[in-house]
Amino acid sequence: MIKRIRISRAIALLMTIQLPLAAASAQTLYELSVQASAASGDHTPLWLNANKYGLSSLDKTNGYVRAGIFHPLAGDSEKKVEFGYGADVAVAAGYINTVVVQQAFAEARWLKGTLTIGSKEQPMELKSQELSTGSQTLGVNARPVPQVRLALPEYWQVPFTAGWLHLKGHIAYGITTDDGWQEDFTNKQTRYTEHALLHTKAGYIKIGKEGKPLSLEGGLEMACQFGGKSYVFEEDGLHHYDNGSGPKAFLHAFVPGGSDKTDGSYHNEEGNHLGSWLLRINYDREAWGVSVYADHFFEDHSMMFHLGSEGYGQGEEWNVRKEHRFFLYNLKDILLGVELRLKDVQWLQKAVVEYMHTKYQSGPVYHDHTKNISNQISGIDNYYNHNLFTGWQHWGQVMGNPLYTSPLYNEDGHVRVENNRFVAWHLGLQGSPLPRLSYRLLATWQRGYGTYYQLFANPEENTSLLAEACFKWPKGGWSAKLGLGMDSGKIYGNNYGLQVTVMRHFVSK
Repeated sequence: MIKRIRISRAIALLMTIQLPLAAASAQTLYELSVQASAASGDHTPLWLNANKYGLSSLDKTNGYVRAGIFHPLAGDSEKKVEFGYGADVAVAAGYINTVVVQQAFAEARWLKGTLTIGSKEQPMELKSQELSTGSQTLGVNARPVPQVRLALPEYWQVPFTAGWLHLKGHIAYGITTDDGWQEDFTNKQTRYTEHALLHTKAGYIKIGKEGKPLSLEGGLEMACQFGGKSYVFEEDGLHHYDNGSGPKAFLHAFVPGGSDKTDGSYHNEEGNHLGSWLLRINYDREAWGVSVYADHFFEDHSMMFHLGSEGYGQGEEWNVRKEHRFFLYNLKDILLGVELRLKDVQWLQKAVVEYMHTKYQSGPVYHDHTKNISNQISGIDNYYNHNLFTGWQHWGQVMGNPLYTSPLYNEDGHVRVENNRFVAWHLGLQGSPLPRLSYRLLATWQRGYGTYYQLFANPEENTSLLAEACFKWPKGGWSAKLGLGMDSGKIYGNNYGLQVTVMRHFVSK
């Protein structure tokens, strides 16, 4: 149930929090913001809601006041050891929660490595933060998950490579915090989970020397939901499954293995595994630069390696591999993008075009080998969904790309993505026509087909637009942002919205 609080009381509360922070130590950043949104139609337009780390609402009228204090790590510091922290709290109206602890973390750096404990907003990799639709695996659309994260956050130059080879990445384990929301949303009448654990890991490589125009970046992002307790409604009623949460479960999350309690004779890896292959080619000159990038999503081996295998026996040996026969799956599902950077053109500094295709999902057929038919076809991957866990979402927002329709839009109480097969085109523009005035424009067209299990009766189309302007005052750290959003079509409905944000940023002396 959504709780509400009057904006005037919220402002007064956060101002009382803000005042004592001025006595904190030097080099500490403070942020204070007030946001209000109003919309007509069914809910807030897509680009006024999406890719805000889950601090957003579908309610037609909503707003918050937000205060944050951050003592960041200085990556270029000469100190071998350094400590940082952050706290970021919003008091909201028209949101799922009245009080939202958006970020709360402590971190330490030793040489180039960092250890972060708590909830922290992490940026996307190899894509524009402001103009891309978002990463398919580790996106910026959902609330941060409290976790322990060990990272090499910036590229480290590998010794003895003459400056050509660089690496970065992370490993993290955490626990989701949306148990109460799932119970309220489902009314305990459809599948939900409690205390689910989360594991993510990623590695990125860059080939290119500083000062050279051409560079190549590649990466692998992987995630796994595991542990906790799953409540599943089957033909004979409600069943609950205590998923593994011991050392083996943590190991199987890191190196896929084991099986879930609902697998039966057909063992899959324990938990909900997913990930993306990333590739980016950059070419930079003094006046301009261009990048071409790709994000290929996978839910299992069929799309991770595009390789299927069979060769099982018959009769009593129906589940024993007798020979190795392989076949290839097509490479159809992918996010492709082009990013243009104009370094001497202020009114148009960056442009992004993206194409996204997710219709294939290893094909429309799934068949496990049997005693009579030994062929194994691993199709119908059902992106972002899972038979035991509530899929790749947190607090109702997908944790990847928001063009996968988030469960928060569902009106049937099911925590699942009901539109994961689609084709989309996207355009993003950014510039600064005046010294203190900047803008951002987003335009997205999408044709959705539902899922393999629940096809739309007819393909549904949608167009979503955003026009946003930001003005920064010359003194005091004040800025104001105005956003106008629109949806037109059947996927999100016909919505028009206005969003106003006033912010102040300053550093203690």
